[in-house]
Amino acid sequence: MNIRYRVDLSEAERCELQALLSGGKHAARTLKRAQILLAADAGVCDEIIATTVAVGASTVYRTKRSFVEGNLERALN
Repeated sequence: MNIRYRVDLSEAERCELQALLSGGKHAARTLKRAQILLAADAGVCDEIIATTVAVGASTVYRTKRSFVEGNLERALN
C-alpha cells in the first residue's frame, strides 16, 4: 500500500456524512465508512483512523481509494 490517497470533501459531502452519522438507521459498514472519510478529510493518519473506528488499515485504504477514484456514493457502498 504505497499509494496514499488524499480525501478532500466538499462542504456538501461533509454535511451529508455528518447528517448520516447523526440520525436514522444505516448499516454499520456505511457508518464506519462515513467516519473514515470524515477523519481522513480532517487529516488524521490512517493508523489512528483504523484504531479509532475499529477497522483494519486495509479498510481505511480501500475506503479512501474508492472515494478518490469514484465518488462519495461508491465509497459508502
